[in-house]
Amino acid sequence: MINTKPNKINVPQKANNLRIIPLGGCEEVGRNMTVFEYGQDIVILDMGMQFPEEDMPGIDYVIPNVEYLKGKEKNIRGVIFSHGHLDHIGAAPILLQKLQNPQIIGRPLTLEMVKHRVEDLYHGASKKLKTIYVKDINEKISLGAFTLKFFAIDHSVMDAMGVILETPAATVIHPGDWTIERHPVSGKAINYSHLSNLKRPTILMLESLGATNSEEPVTEETMLNNLYMLINKAPGRTIITTFSSQIERIRQILEFAAKNNKKVALDGFSMKLNIELATKLGYIKIPKGVIIPTDKAHTFPDNKVIIICTGGQGEEMSALSRIVAGNHRFVKIKKDDTVIFSSSVVPGNERTVQRLKDNLYRLSDNVYHSDIIDVHISGHSNIEGIKQMLKEIRPDYFIPVYANHYFLKEASKIAQGIGFRKDKIFVPDNGSIIKFSQNHEPEVLKEKAPTSYVFVDGLGVGDVGEIVLRDRQMLAEDGMFVIVTVIDKRTGQVKGSPDIISRGFVYLRESKDLLSQTRKKVIEIVDKSAGHGGPVNWTYVKDEIRNKVGDFLNSKTSRRPMILPVVIEV
Repeated sequence: MINTKPNKINVPQKANNLRIIPLGGCEEVGRNMTVFEYGQDIVILDMGMQFPEEDMPGIDYVIPNVEYLKGKEKNIRGVIFSHGHLDHIGAAPILLQKLQNPQIIGRPLTLEMVKHRVEDLYHGASKKLKTIYVKDINEKISLGAFTLKFFAIDHSVMDAMGVILETPAATVIHPGDWTIERHPVSGKAINYSHLSNLKRPTILMLESLGATNSEEPVTEETMLNNLYMLINKAPGRTIITTFSSQIERIRQILEFAAKNNKKVALDGFSMKLNIELATKLGYIKIPKGVIIPTDKAHTFPDNKVIIICTGGQGEEMSALSRIVAGNHRFVKIKKDDTVIFSSSVVPGNERTVQRLKDNLYRLSDNVYHSDIIDVHISGHSNIEGIKQMLKEIRPDYFIPVYANHYFLKEASKIAQGIGFRKDKIFVPDNGSIIKFSQNHEPEVLKEKAPTSYVFVDGLGVGDVGEIVLRDRQMLAEDGMFVIVTVIDKRTGQVKGSPDIISRGFVYLRESKDLLSQTRKKVIEIVDKSAGHGGPVNWTYVKDEIRNKVGDFLNSKTSRRPMILPVVIEV
């Protein structure tokens, strides 16, 4: 039932101003999370994760820092999820628990995805979630001083929605991630002009990944026609890799397969799960008999089989990576297989995807991707799309978000290029606090919210800090050199010859001269610092070994491994 007159929750207000605080997503692609604060009321939009960068060895993913919200957990009126991509929901299991499980708000498929992520990490925890399912885009929800409304958007995942937050000080318009599909296969193109009639002043927070893209966008019709053409002319099996969230595209391929007497095998846990969720919710109807188990694909003629799988980003344990490595139990690539990348490259994954393509080109004679034919449409718009949004919505203020800093600056230039005043544009950093008051001009406060990286490694959250990461970087660069020295407690002199263990620095069997010189150096250092026969400061002895052996090895190899001295008294 639609609540058109939201019930007012009376909460004492500290001040009549709106504060907008991005805790992630304004200096990187991913980790999207924004806090909106009016008096004592807090609303959060998205809780995304960021994939690790190359200088983060061993890290599984990165999540937003919620230190700013410590002590304010009871003021959180709701967490809104704009859509189900991991850069918007990936941190939810951890952060919802940290913030004492506030109520969550989103479209049905999005919340089901969130619940499954929570359940995967904390068994049984999904039952404790307080959920508000947005079943109608025209609903209104009261969240203290905030009135929450929604609007339709185009994006590459079902149930994506735009968010409107009305407060006494200003109205925020946030599409989440978005694109503009000018010629949709089903339905009409979306117009955003109605958002220009919202209560003013209005603030448009716009995802800006397309701020440097001047290319004409590929239409959905063109993309599908190319996909169908490649499937039809495939001499053998067709293997299509796409994002597990591309439910609409998977549905379209299933329907095409059913009409053309072909069978489809779905491979990848997340893909199967998302299709199951969408089917249960009634979002897609799978044609009878079209889906087959992967282990039965070999029982059909090759040109009648389509395999849709995850792994287009080169993820190590994904279905496609296992197929390419020859580790898949049921699928081996053949020369006449047709492999289609119906996905874009996530920023930061370029090298991994290139290696994956290289390996596929060795195995198959028919590999297709967006560099050579339009087999994917982006879920993000381009420069013209940003101009269109600004012209149709006509906001009073513009805040470009959800991208690296240079994208945000380019989006600011686009706005100025169509007549937007520079003083009405705010380009935030992570942690920026932008204040909008009823009686004063908006301002960016001098203080910032903490936004340092919170690393997730295995079951550990935040226990890998900068020092541990720096140690891992050093180990990755120059390796480790362990020196085990047995010292006579009475004389302070070395007994026997020090043992040396090298990992990632030099191969011991081929470095006998260097090791011999190093052992002599260790004996000299110990004799000088501990061989006087009196009380010995063993911490000082270890520091001397670490520093002087490090200098010695650097002088001989121009490399400086991590030195780990182990001193044993006997």
